Amino acid sequence: MAHFSLFRAWHIGLLGLVAMLLSGCALSVDAEQTRVCRTALPALNPGARITVKRVERGTGSQSIIVFYEAESPGRPILDRYAICGFAGEGLSPDKADLTALSTETGPLSGPSLYLLKHYYIDTPDGVAGDPGSPPLAEVSEVPMGAAYTLQQLAISLPRTAIYALLAVAYALVFGLSGRINLAFGELAAVGSAATVSGASLAIAAGIGSPVIGLTAGLAAAVFAGAIHSAAGGFFTIGRIKTVSTQPSLIATVGLSLFLMEYLRLVQSPVTVWLPPVWSDQWPLARAGDFLVTLTPISIVTAAIGLFAALSLIWIMKATPFGLSWRAYADDARAATLFGVDGNRLLIQTLALAGAMAGLSGMLIVAQYGGLGFAGGFQYGLKALIAAIVGGIGSIPGALLGGVAVGLFETLWSAYLPIEARDVALYAALVVFLIFRPGGLLGMRDLTPRPV
Repeated sequence: MAHFSLFRAWHIGLLGLVAMLLSGCALSVDAEQTRVCRTALPALNPGARITVKRVERGTGSQSIIVFYEAESPGRPILDRYAICGFAGEGLSPDKADLTALSTETGPLSGPSLYLLKHYYIDTPDGVAGDPGSPPLAEVSEVPMGAAYTLQQLAISLPRTAIYALLAVAYALVFGLSGRINLAFGELAAVGSAATVSGASLAIAAGIGSPVIGLTAGLAAAVFAGAIHSAAGGFFTIGRIKTVSTQPSLIATVGLSLFLMEYLRLVQSPVTVWLPPVWSDQWPLARAGDFLVTLTPISIVTAAIGLFAALSLIWIMKATPFGLSWRAYADDARAATLFGVDGNRLLIQTLALAGAMAGLSGMLIVAQYGGLGFAGGFQYGLKALIAAIVGGIGSIPGALLGGVAVGLFETLWSAYLPIEARDVALYAALVVFLIFRPGGLLGMRDLTPRPV
């Protein structure tokens, strides 16, 4: 029991870390609002050289303060500030619409603000005149090669979390039934659509906080993924009890096509995008003028993925469901004799796998803004590769395979031609299966089990 207590301590500690990250990111300054406010500064100081010193959140929920220096020829440097107010709350698409601007001399009049927005900020000259971000942060200086590699690793965090959660979904179902459900990519798309719906309902209810919006989206994504997976898997896996796995495999292909068309009809072919949240850049290191940065949303998505992975491992090791799952996966007939209900366990496993797929869809929306009705296919295929590389049927192996595939894609894109990335990934899978068909942590017995 000692290791379970230690795991729970880590579990609680990680939950606290996620909570702190969410609360801290709620106070972060939006990058697009900052850019709009910065762009107005040259118009307020004609002919002056602008140096942005720092940016802070204002007193209002949608206002920021930019502190800067204005240096005019032949005049002393002036310390000034601008307070910019914006329309919208939280996840609303017009959150970067400048509605008020004040300086140390007072507020800008309505007509002046209108002229500034439409005849300067929104023009190419205004964009080109952006004085830029604050000076490079005081961070550690590293060699250029190390900085570039560190930046690529930071970029890979959300991708590896998404692949790992989807790969776990494959591992859960295959480990229990010996069958592969090819619809998990589309279940991730279902989770993405549910995330957008949940966040939109939070906005419609007048709750503008990004934390509340994404929490509502997360709950909707997990619920939608679990329900759709349990219902679809019951008919494509639970009701097809042949010894051969081919009929069930073909049925899951039909399920994936059904879900794709279902999403197209429900949400229309037009993808609904959420505007970025917590997208300001946090400096990590630098090499000369090259600054290694990480966005808060990348940390949040990676932390959610890690928390979900650790929670799943704990469930499989320390709960009655996990014990039943492992017993049935090892010997289905013996587990049945000891009272394990195989059909009920399969439905629970399908629901849990669907919840993981739905959560991965939520992470896609949080990180990238949205996912089309047909966009889940590539995610599902690459997650299946991750599950095979890790050892399909092994949950720790699936997590490891997700990290491996995410890193492979990121590093290939960074150093080699990006157009050949997917070809290289599929070719690497073939080579890997030749030399290690069971995967990194694969099951010793890959023969299918009766459901």
